[in-house]
Amino acid sequence: MTSEKRKNKLPKIAAIQMCSSPEVDENLENANRLIREAVAQGAELIVLPENFAYMGMQDDDRLIHKETFGEGKIQQFLATIAKEKQIWIVGGTIPIAGQHPNKVRAACLLYNDKGSVIARYDKVHLFDAVISNKECYQESKIVEPGHDVVVVDTPFGKLGLAVCFDVRFPALFMQMARQGVEIIALPSAFTVPTGEAHWKILTRARAIDTFSYLIAAGQGGEHANGRKTYGHSLIADPWGRLLAEQTNTGSGVVHAEMDLNWVAQCRKSIPLIR
Repeated sequence: MTSEKRKNKLPKIAAIQMCSSPEVDENLENANRLIREAVAQGAELIVLPENFAYMGMQDDDRLIHKETFGEGKIQQFLATIAKEKQIWIVGGTIPIAGQHPNKVRAACLLYNDKGSVIARYDKVHLFDAVISNKECYQESKIVEPGHDVVVVDTPFGKLGLAVCFDVRFPALFMQMARQGVEIIALPSAFTVPTGEAHWKILTRARAIDTFSYLIAAGQGGEHANGRKTYGHSLIADPWGRLLAEQTNTGSGVVHAEMDLNWVAQCRKSIPLIR
């Protein structure tokens, strides 16, 4: 869609929910179907969930499918469909080779409608947590943390990138706000216990903190490795209102229109940054 046409209508944004498996080809096929569904509903900016292309049987399986930045099956898939459908895509997270040979970066890549990478965010806050006696995680064993805050200009507004556990660290989002962020993409794979307790509170709070639209795309359902993810992919507006939410697990698409005038009105009403 041309920029002139975009000026005459409110852009539609979408969050895709998946229940990804250890099979990359299967996940890419499902992502392809869901992206096309979102496009058919009018979406121009689409966010995929964390680990959308691969949820392995154990954490270090990600090393099997790690890609060099700018090369690889997963990145090629995102570039191709973004160009074909002329949409912007936030590619969840991809295991990208880092400095350590036995670790990866959880890289969130933003593709424009020509299939080019416009921005890369490497997940900063890694999920090292003990949820219960039977459920614990140590993401730092296999993932190198990033360090940079990423906010980039798009035809839809200034877009910030964050991933899952980042949502618990409001300082990251306030740094985005100081850089003028208007839309935040949050690919995620929340656990069920933490999701039930905190998912909506945290996502809505970060939208309110920054007076931005927040697009939270999650994994949802029971995966082959036995892990259960919360789902409830959602879109919140700058006032913290839920514009769309997927309440069932499994795959699906939620979408909403976005109005930057509403962002400006919220910020004028309560000038937090100033």
